[in-house]
Amino acid sequence: MSTTYKEFSNLNLPQTEKEVLEQWQKENAFEKSVELREGAPSFVFYEGPPSANGMPGIHHVMARTIKDLFCRYKTMQGFQVKRKAGWDTHGLPVELGVEKELGITKDDIGKKITVEEYNEKCRAAVLRYKDVWDDLTTKMGYWVNLDDPYITFKNEYIETLWWLLSKLYNKGLLYQSVSIQPYSAAAGTGLSSHEVNQPGTYWDEKDTTVVAMFKLLPVVVDKTWRNTFSNVLIDTAKESWDGSTVNSSEVFLMAWTTTPWTLPSNVALTVGPKIEYSLVKTFNPYTHLPVNVVVATPLLGKHFKAEGENGDFDAYKPEDKVIPWKVLHSFKGSDLEGLRYEQLMPYEANTVEKSGGDPFKVILGDFVTTEDGTGIVHTATAFGADDYKVGMKNNVGILVLVDKKGKFIDGVGEFSGRYVKDFFNQEGYVDVNVDISVKLKQENRAFKVEKYVHSYPHCWRTDKPILYYPLESWFIKTTELRERMVNLNKTINWKPKATGEGRFGNWLENMVDWNLSRSRFWGTPLPIWRTEDGSEEICIGSLEQLNNELEFAGDLNTAEARANVQKDLHKPYVDNIVLKSPSGQPMTRVPDLIDVWFDSGAMPFAQWHFPFENKEIFAKNYPADFISEGVDQTRGWFYTLHAISALVKEEVHEELKKDGFEVSDEKYPGLAYKTVVSNGLVLDKNGNKMSKRLGNAVDPFTTLADYGADATRWYMMTNASPWDNLKFDLDGLKEVTRKFFGTLYNTYQFFILYANVDGFSFKENYIDVDKRPEIDRWILSSLNTVIKKANAALDDYEPTIAGRAIEEFLDEHLSNWYVRLCRRRFWKGEYELDKISAYQTLFECLETIVRLIAPISPFFSDAIFRRLNEVSHRFDVESVHHAKYPEANESVIDTDLEERMQLAQDASSLILSIRKKVNIKVRQPLQKVMIPVLDEKMKLQLEKVEDLIKSEVNVKEIEYLTETNGVISKKVKPNFKTLGTRMGKLMKAVGAAINQFTQQDIAKIESEGVFPLKVEGQHVELLLEDVIISAEDVPGWSVASKDKLTVALDIQISEELAQEGEAREIINRIQNIRKESKFDLTDKILVTIVHNSALEPAINKFKSYICAEILADSIDFVSQIDNGSEIDINGTKLIISVKQKG
Repeated sequence: MSTTYKEFSNLNLPQTEKEVLEQWQKENAFEKSVELREGAPSFVFYEGPPSANGMPGIHHVMARTIKDLFCRYKTMQGFQVKRKAGWDTHGLPVELGVEKELGITKDDIGKKITVEEYNEKCRAAVLRYKDVWDDLTTKMGYWVNLDDPYITFKNEYIETLWWLLSKLYNKGLLYQSVSIQPYSAAAGTGLSSHEVNQPGTYWDEKDTTVVAMFKLLPVVVDKTWRNTFSNVLIDTAKESWDGSTVNSSEVFLMAWTTTPWTLPSNVALTVGPKIEYSLVKTFNPYTHLPVNVVVATPLLGKHFKAEGENGDFDAYKPEDKVIPWKVLHSFKGSDLEGLRYEQLMPYEANTVEKSGGDPFKVILGDFVTTEDGTGIVHTATAFGADDYKVGMKNNVGILVLVDKKGKFIDGVGEFSGRYVKDFFNQEGYVDVNVDISVKLKQENRAFKVEKYVHSYPHCWRTDKPILYYPLESWFIKTTELRERMVNLNKTINWKPKATGEGRFGNWLENMVDWNLSRSRFWGTPLPIWRTEDGSEEICIGSLEQLNNELEFAGDLNTAEARANVQKDLHKPYVDNIVLKSPSGQPMTRVPDLIDVWFDSGAMPFAQWHFPFENKEIFAKNYPADFISEGVDQTRGWFYTLHAISALVKEEVHEELKKDGFEVSDEKYPGLAYKTVVSNGLVLDKNGNKMSKRLGNAVDPFTTLADYGADATRWYMMTNASPWDNLKFDLDGLKEVTRKFFGTLYNTYQFFILYANVDGFSFKENYIDVDKRPEIDRWILSSLNTVIKKANAALDDYEPTIAGRAIEEFLDEHLSNWYVRLCRRRFWKGEYELDKISAYQTLFECLETIVRLIAPISPFFSDAIFRRLNEVSHRFDVESVHHAKYPEANESVIDTDLEERMQLAQDASSLILSIRKKVNIKVRQPLQKVMIPVLDEKMKLQLEKVEDLIKSEVNVKEIEYLTETNGVISKKVKPNFKTLGTRMGKLMKAVGAAINQFTQQDIAKIESEGVFPLKVEGQHVELLLEDVIISAEDVPGWSVASKDKLTVALDIQISEELAQEGEAREIINRIQNIRKESKFDLTDKILVTIVHNSALEPAINKFKSYICAEILADSIDFVSQIDNGSEIDINGTKLIISVKQKG
């Protein structure tokens, strides 16, 4: 049993963390923290599975700190918190990494390497960096069960996914359809809408855009077709009209596109039926030929210069900068419906016959706007969702002229075989959009070609542009249960709330069906088998069902094929299985894999292999009480968790009821999680996204090695709220180490320095708080107040509020106030009640602080806790993480005492700031300070701490002013930061009214905290925070203010005050000599001083005071001292000798 507290040799957080880690591993501290709570209520946490085929970054430290701190907090509150790790092992990240490693592309799989070999490479790669991840997990203090993780490639996990999919299939929520979907040519697979809408997938690109000119075909006008536009054409044609056919060969419909490569696939032009269009006479700016063009009237200004309107057409020359133009007629879009136009770019591959419809005509669409472009939409049904819908409705067909590699197919003339985007970083890639635009300009088919910056979607894993492409895919009908998902979301505690209501809520309101299909190799196979003609199909929901079907299929499968699929449910083994339909036809598996996000979204079920086993464990661990990941997961894991749980609510109920579990909507409402903390991005110190390429990425291992996990975690949690983007600055880690951990370290070292001398071990009778000195009662009241704040904040998932409250208590209250004011109690006097009270008080503060900070900074808190507990044995646990989180003792909280002590601190701070401003040291006494009091309560509170203030700031007296007129003059100005939010449009008017405040107005808002105003006929109420009040100096005095408190300090120094100041300076120098000479705190000394006419009067006058402070019996003056010390007292040299008394 230790009787002395262990000291730290120095403040070295990384070294301390190594020592604590060794203790944790030796004691199985994490496992024990779970075991100790056996039988306690559960707090359920889900770990979002990372992919271990890549290295972790500093942002993972941020995300995992949030997860860990709340799990630790709940454990210390008394909950049992089991934390199961997980690994996301399928999908593009893995496959693309293997392709790069092998130097192959998707097309090579099955040719240069078999699917079996390829998938084995993927399996080997998925956990390549698992040891690195585990190392980071350990070093940063993230407690999670790494020994029994869920792994998404395991057969058991896949079987649960199949069960979920079969349930969706059986109730009609899993279907196949052709539609326009996001497609990654670089990855060779379709993508879901939530993958495309993740943060960072849309990039600003400068692309070539073109306003293309589609030439109208001659219009036949007869009794069956006459409308406004036909009359326009007749009027335009005039004498050339033969009574039936209008020669409209020089009329062009203009359509703007940011993707010229889609123009060969054009099948229609879509106009808004209610939009007004104009027929404009002008010249083509490239060929200078006269043309008549149709454009939406509101957009004329985008395409024609105002100075050219109604210009002289006959005088126009090609070199003119201004092209004349004139509106001939206007009409509605509905008048254009059915008009036919000449195909813009006819080739062998895009004939009418190959479109499969009735193309090259004008159709109507409600999605057409006049926000940009021409108000006429170039419609390529193959490459746009809106285009496809309106095109199918109007039977204009489809022309897919680009293959799945992103290249034009054969039969597109000079563009055949060319990539429509740079998908593969090709050397010498020439933008096909430029060449198409040049061709159109030469052919009098382009009215405007220019570069345009727009936001374009990119693949979330390859960072390459995506296409919108017609794909036959399997979909989950999420829209069927949109209302359920929206309503369930309203019950989730989102941090921040705005993410749940805004970003996530809006996503749910506007979500589309989930594109589940992926055309890849390493992933969960879609368990659907169908006959060749598609007339019969089956969705397999378990291995048992698969085996039964294999039995029914008989000899359709080899023994080897049956054996392989039992061991591995991946390609190619599942693809080798042939089942038999009820009618006896062979059924093969559809080739699709499923979206990897379904894997992770199903983890509440699949991590336990539900419903095939572990039903009781699942029932106790569903839904999660808490999850946390980055804000990007609102369209990723947060969404897929939410969607899957909502979709299979009834099936989960049914399975649990089978085994007799109590089931209700209240207990299992279809939620996956109850609370979610969505953390922001970790940026570099300048606010830029971190990137290895840019060289501004911060290595997490180097950071932990240099600064320690505690400093990193504390900095991340207190610098900004978790959901705000963090500008990560290593200087901030240094500041946290110095200011927060340095203060805690110094406070602990101060405590044990004296506690070890006096043998304090908390074995003495406990001194009731109400029997302790006021300063002790105050710090314990403040301590319990911060306990309340920390608990309330962490209960509300607000770690920044908790951390900052603890910081403020440690720095401003405990270290800078309590310890400093109580130093004498520790090193002077006998070991009696007052000193014991000080020891017990400081011990309780330290012991409580380390428990308060333990969830955020688990290492240093445990190191101090163990040192304290090894001597005191106040807790019967080994680690702070096995102890209870502090709970506030309301009976100890004295609000009035805290308020008056805060007044003392604020008044002292203001007075000391004045001293600094006028360059008067604290050791120099001053005569008087005046403090205006706003009410009797404030006066009484100040009077009770008057002696403390005078001692702290070294003044002789305090005068309280109830009337400041003629003594202190105050100024006021508007605080526009708060006024802007509160007053809106009235802000300037309110600000002007504040500038007119009188001294009485200022006094009123200071005393009452509110001030009524009438501005522009409206009654508003000002708050004290809406104004900034300052005070003006008066002759001989200096004034300072903060909130309601103002102080005026007499800065005149009399001769007597000057002498006392000199005496205090001498005391300071002698104490420094004692320290440098390494005298013990209690050593008596002998002091000899060489006669000094300037300082001797002060020394003689205050000799008794000086001797008491320096532990000397007397001070002797002599004419000379050999080997004495020379000290400087306000510019005067003094020779002095300080020796230890024998």
